[in-house]
Amino acid sequence: LPFRDEDEVIARANDTEFGLSAGVFTRDLARAHRVIARLQAGTCWINTYNITPIAMPFGGMKQSGLGRENGLAAIEHYSQLKSVYVAVNGVDSPY
Repeated sequence: LPFRDEDEVIARANDTEFGLSAGVFTRDLARAHRVIARLQAGTCWINTYNITPIAMPFGGMKQSGLGRENGLAAIEHYSQLKSVYVAVNGVDSPY
């Protein structure tokens, strides 16, 4: 799609209640990173699309997705931390 400037592209892309993913195709990597930093999308690609290695967290923003899938982010999303201390040589407690 033709566009005047980056602001127009970003406004168009963000003008939705969804934000699963986005892709930017350009020869200018600094521009790509600048645009992606402003996009409201959970997963972004530069000069490719829909490649998701298993260790790369995938998920959306706004009304897209159900949290993060893949990688450590998924484990943290579906887990709850519980601390357990086991004394094996008697109880040493001031309480």
